Amino acid sequence: MSVIKIRREQLLKPLLAVVGVVERKHTLPILSNLLIESQGGKTALIGTDLELQISANLMEGAMSEASFTVSARKLLDISRSLPPETLMDLDLDGETLKIKAGKSRFTLQTLPARDFPQMQLAEGDGLQFSISADSLRHLLMRVQYAMAVQDIRYYLNGMLLSVNKGMLTVAATDGHRLAVDAIPMPLENPAELDVILPRKAVVELVKLLGDNLDPVEIHMSASQIVFKQAGFELRSKVVDGKFPDYQRVIPTGHDKHVLIGRQLFNQSLARAAILTNEKYRGIRMALADNKMRIACRNNEQEEAQEELDIEYTQEPMDIGFNVQYLLDILNNLDCETVQCSLSDPTSSLLINIPGEEYFCYVVMPMRI
Repeated sequence: MSVIKIRREQLLKPLLAVVGVVERKHTLPILSNLLIESQGGKTALIGTDLELQISANLMEGAMSEASFTVSARKLLDISRSLPPETLMDLDLDGETLKIKAGKSRFTLQTLPARDFPQMQLAEGDGLQFSISADSLRHLLMRVQYAMAVQDIRYYLNGMLLSVNKGMLTVAATDGHRLAVDAIPMPLENPAELDVILPRKAVVELVKLLGDNLDPVEIHMSASQIVFKQAGFELRSKVVDGKFPDYQRVIPTGHDKHVLIGRQLFNQSLARAAILTNEKYRGIRMALADNKMRIACRNNEQEEAQEELDIEYTQEPMDIGFNVQYLLDILNNLDCETVQCSLSDPTSSLLINIPGEEYFCYVVMPMRI
């Protein structure tokens, strides 16, 4: 039975959207598969790891009604290997999927669709609202790099999404730095809800929002969050935990301020970073007499020094930082200028964007 006839490119894009969530090695073999569901003239590809589920629709191609699962990685590798514009014919033959593409032939094993563990929409109260894809991606990009990676404090391995007092706020921290941004989000019902979106869900969502400008519909509840856009849906469980009170970490009394060009600062730090200690990545930043001096030394006694002209006439300041934490923020902003605020060598660094009220980035100093 011919299930799908489709051009390679029209299959490849939704495949790439879904395959990131599929686990290569799992105790349940069917979780290495994706579900292909074709009914009512629409075909969806669905992948899940039981915590996160992504479905993407085929926008073109002739399809007949069928439902089965097949290896996500093998189908992706086959599609990638074919020449552009190849017409692919997927035929379901008993428990196998036969693929014809030009003079190429492939036979893949399938597993029954009824065994595929789809995530169901959570019941109960929640919030629903829409946001432009640009705005959502902008928010995520500005904070995602600050999420922890496999931290024992599991609630740090994700991003806070908070709806409160007409604002949508996102925040992420790994205990050494904090990134926060927000946009006004007027809602019909002035409800409040905080959820922690898992790291993997954030990473996959950023990919899905790549170049699609359609609005994103968001449904948040205490146990689950769903993002819907024309062509895809991402459904994720939320992290069961309480995000730290990040407001207490944001300094309010810093009295030393420096305005500096983002690209110039970024380039100087990137050059200095070449000779930092590979493990600790420390640099020293000294401010005095309208100069910022950046210096580092590694275990081989190699040194790097950079000097930038700035406006600074206050008392000299010498403070150490992990250079990667500074590069992460500068690489993920698109502004011309950043403002760095300091108090003393033992206090955190606060980075803001001039003219923007809601964004801030806090970095703890380090001893060097």
